[in-house]
Amino acid sequence: MSEPFEWLTTAERKVRTRLVNQLSPEERNDFDYLWDYQARPEQLPPGSDWRIWMIMAGRGFGKTRTGAEWVRMIADSQPGARIALVSSSLAEARAVMVEGESGIMAVCRPDYQPRYEPSLHRIRFKNGAQAQLFSAAEPESLRGPQHSHAWRAGAERILR
Repeated sequence: MSEPFEWLTTAERKVRTRLVNQLSPEERNDFDYLWDYQARPEQLPPGSDWRIWMIMAGRGFGKTRTGAEWVRMIADSQPGARIALVSSSLAEARAVMVEGESGIMAVCRPDYQPRYEPSLHRIRFKNGAQAQLFSAAEPESLRGPQHSHAWRAGAERILR
């Protein structure tokens, strides 16, 4: 969970409403980046120890947003993380996973925006974590690089 409003995710609805009504517009904008507050329980990572988390759901579930938020959470909490972002093509990975309306760039706070390096197919987070784009059409490209985590879009598999 995120720091300042962490307790709010479990507070009673009337307490949350009262607090939100007292916030400034800038403070309210922070809620856009508080995934633990907005997400449905099935959109949050399993609480137990897991290696594969597969989200099998239809349109509108929020699979891309869930994956992007998970990547952001990993990058925020693990500065040495090396995350593989795998999609059917590099163009799709960029358009959906990175630059899409629910992609990684959209879920990061403006003051903590990672740097996307399109020519290198890489996202660099300010703390040193990195995410590398791969095409499932070229599975051999995944050989060699070491990754601590992976997000496979399309099937919405998240590996840790």
